[in-house]
Formats: sequence, structure tokens, C-alpha cells
Amino acid sequence: MGREKVFLVCSDCLSRNYTVTKRKDSSVRLQFNKYCPRCGKYTLHKESK
Repeated sequence: MGREKVFLVCSDCLSRNYTVTKRKDSSVRLQFNKYCPRCGKYTLHKESK
């Protein structure tokens, strides 16, 4: 039961802005409202595969 690194992708411009870690046994896809420097605003960032 370790941790794995995942990327968060902006839902508007699809740029990979953030990396986070999550538990390997978690089946929930992460999503956060974070600042996108490319868009210049806060957007929804989802975990990519």
C-alpha cells in the first residue's frame, strides 16, 4: 500500500499543471479547483490516466 504520483489536468486548456500523490488502493478520481497559469483563472483540474 504505497503512494503513486498522478497529474492534474486543466479541464479548459488541458495543460498538465500539478502533480500530487494518492494511495494506490484508492479508486476515486481526484478533482480540485486550482489556479491554471495558462488560462489565468481558477478552473477544475482532474486526475489524468
